[in-house]
Formats: sequence, C-alpha cells, structure tokens
Amino acid sequence: MRSRESYEIRQEVPHGAERQVVEIYWEAFGRKLGPALDPPAKAKSFLSAHLHRDRGITALVDGRVVGVAGYKLGGRGLTGGGARDVLSAYGHLAGLPRLALLALLDRTPAKGELLMDGIAVDPGQRGTGIGSLLLREIAAVAAANGCRRIRLDVIDVNPRARALYERHGFKAVHTERTPYLRRLLGFGAVTTMHRPVTAADRAYAGATGAGPGSDDAAATGRTADEPAGTGDEEAR
Repeated sequence: MRSRESYEIRQEVPHGAERQVVEIYWEAFGRKLGPALDPPAKAKSFLSAHLHRDRGITALVDGRVVGVAGYKLGGRGLTGGGARDVLSAYGHLAGLPRLALLALLDRTPAKGELLMDGIAVDPGQRGTGIGSLLLREIAAVAAANGCRRIRLDVIDVNPRARALYERHGFKAVHTERTPYLRRLLGFGAVTTMHRPVTAADRAYAGATGAGPGSDDAAATGRTADEPAGTGDEEAR
C-alpha cells in the first residue's frame, strides 16, 4: 500500500489532466449525471471542455491524477458549462430536457459557505487515505477565502461517503426525500451536511500557503506530509 507521503496534492487541476479528472469523476458520479449528459463519451468530452481547473483539488502519483475534490465558490464550480453550452453540444430539442435535469442537481452556496462539488478517488487507490487528504485541502481553501463553514450534499446510496464526512467533522442538518428521482437518477434522498471552518484549518492554510479560489490564484503543489491512516475509506 502506498503511503500518504508519496502523493502530491495540488490546489488545481493540472494543465492537460482534464480528461484524467473527468474519467475519475464520471466513474464516481456517472450514474447521477448520465441522464442529463449521456452518452458517456459525449458527456466526458463536454465535462473536459468546460472544467474549471481552479475549482478542484487533485492528488497525483507520478504525475497522474488519482483523486479529485471539486468545490463551488464565487459562483463557479469544478464542472462548468452553461445553458448555451449544453444546447450547442446536444442541440435544442435534446438539450432542453437535459437542462431541466441539470437544474435539479444545481446548488448554490450561502454567504460565507464553500460548497463541495464531489470527491472521487481512482478505484485502485481507495482505502489509502486520499479522501482524507483532499478534505483537509478543501478546508484550507475555505479558510483562505474567509468562509465560516463547508457544505456538502450526500445521497442515500453512498453510506461510505457519509461515514468519511462524519469522521472529518461534518454533521447532517437536513434530509430531503426525493423518491421521484430514484428511478431516474438512482437515489431517493439527499442529506445536507455542514462542517465549521476551524482555527486549525486557518492555521494549516497559512502554513501551506493555501491561496484564494480566484481566477488568478497561484496553484500550490506539495507532497502529503502526514502518516498513512488505518482503514481510511475513500468516498465517491
């Protein structure tokens, strides 16, 4: 098993790695996004073309992306592409119902809130602590941007992800039942979870130089410096 020290953590999607990120992201969230963006090959091309590189934290091994955590801040998330882009890619007739489905999945962070936009780890790297490393970096970005809390939404068919989040201080605040989406998107409930940004997060952000999530922010890259965990599960 690879130790955490051998992972490089970057506060961006590296140039040229968009497709690597999308492959990992789609493996984790394709079931949910498929009805809006399928077929898979076209969906991956669309996501790659509209990825916001400065809204993702990545974990790399030997220059290859093995994990990604996206977030939404300042009106932009990891996955982009507006209505015009969807209609251009899929056509007006097929694009309009896709826009309706995407609207069901869209979320807007509150003031002072960083919204997580999914965390995904390469199947061959799960159980090695990457999820924990990515969550720590997300907290550092939130702290660097003056956010007071982090928010995420986890679906009912992903208990492993919820367990990871709870281990890292997230608490459930609300569950919305969505039985009408079970057959279409594969889940029947969404739980919103919050975690406050702590003094420890701010100290870590200052020590590591975590930059603001703005378009002109300089990406930071470093090797993970904490010992490997025991039995740490990764979330999709």
